[in-house]
Amino acid sequence: MDVCLAVDIGGSKIAAGLVTRDGDLVVHQRRETPATSDAEALFGVLETVVDGVMGSEGDGERATASAHTVVACGIGCGGPMDLTTGTVSPLNIPAWRDFALRGRVAAHTGLPTGLDNDAKALALAEGWVGAARGRRDFLAMVVSTGVGGGIVMGGRLMHGASGNAGHVGHVIVEPDGRQCPCGARGCLEAEASGTAIAAITGRAPADAPPEMVTRCGQMVGRGVASLVSALDIDLVVVAGSVALGYGAPFFAAANEELRARARLSFARSAVILPAGLADQGPLVGAGAVGWDACGADVLGAGS
Repeated sequence: MDVCLAVDIGGSKIAAGLVTRDGDLVVHQRRETPATSDAEALFGVLETVVDGVMGSEGDGERATASAHTVVACGIGCGGPMDLTTGTVSPLNIPAWRDFALRGRVAAHTGLPTGLDNDAKALALAEGWVGAARGRRDFLAMVVSTGVGGGIVMGGRLMHGASGNAGHVGHVIVEPDGRQCPCGARGCLEAEASGTAIAAITGRAPADAPPEMVTRCGQMVGRGVASLVSALDIDLVVVAGSVALGYGAPFFAAANEELRARARLSFARSAVILPAGLADQGPLVGAGAVGWDACGADVLGAGS
């Protein structure tokens, strides 16, 4: 069976898996992203995870050369990045600044390799086999260690001039609010990400009090209200450990805030839903990036 090696890199975890042409995740492994300033040490962890998936057991399933033919690689990574050069500078991974991630992974695996922002990769996954399947216009968001997004319009994933379209975590939701790693104040990422919640409460995001769960949802709904009005879309699917971990109270607060603030006639029907692929979304998305780089049209209309 032909599969794509999928690699997902974020501020809290590095994961890899194998994704079929039908969007099935057949094997996967993960490790925590090490807190290090050593770019090569971090890449060494990535190599270990990739090598484990390519030839060893992963979470109870066996990936062997005889069972699967790995024909491509796709990477989803936090941004910003430069898709022309294949370099990344994730805000939540200080060890990598202008790190040549695409070329390094391609050299290690020997595979044709695609790279994109992890939240844009999620948008591909959700439009391919998730909650936005069959939809030509939608926004996908990740609310996790950071906050990111991917925009699909007319059945195509939007890239922008440098490949960084969809950085919705840097929509301002609290003027003169908390300092964001990007340098601005009051960004959605600075107010509602897992990193922000931990800084505000002094607790792990999973242990946040109910009022913080509600506030997180409100901040997301506030940001989404601006986005659906600007983009003329009515579906937003949200993934990420914070959003999905908080569950129904988060989504109720987000939708209530959205309804209160998106008042233009074409924006009033917009809704925020949980992503359909749950915790498999990031790796399925990375797989979609790889298949897309090989010419497969995962959204059915070009990306």
